[in-house]
Amino acid sequence: QVQVAESGGGLVQAGGSLRLSCTASGSAFDAFTMGWFRQAPGKEREGISCITRNSASKVYADSVKGRFTISRDNAKNTLYLQMTSLKPEDTAKYYCAVCSVLGDTIRAAGVTRWGQGTQVTVSS
Repeated sequence: QVQVAESGGGLVQAGGSLRLSCTASGSAFDAFTMGWFRQAPGKEREGISCITRNSASKVYADSVKGRFTISRDNAKNTLYLQMTSLKPEDTAKYYCAVCSVLGDTIRAAGVTRWGQGTQVTVSS
């Protein structure tokens, strides 16, 4: 089981940028495909991006494609999400977790406990 701690969220104006970080511990970080998820108030948590262990493959939800970039540094046990051209509808709490991809859907894989998340608020 990978324990995670997300950081980097904040308040930003529409069109702005943020970079989220996720620091992992507890198990071999480089053994897992990792991803980012978000949950807005009153909505279900959605998977928005997933990256393979060696960064060879990256998948994005349509809602963030072309604006967000996922990356990882296995030497630092850290996952990143660079967010640009932010929109008010990107407002949510963002989480990282082990992920898998089924068709076009990014899913959490074997997650029994989520991190505390990091809040992103985009003002119009």
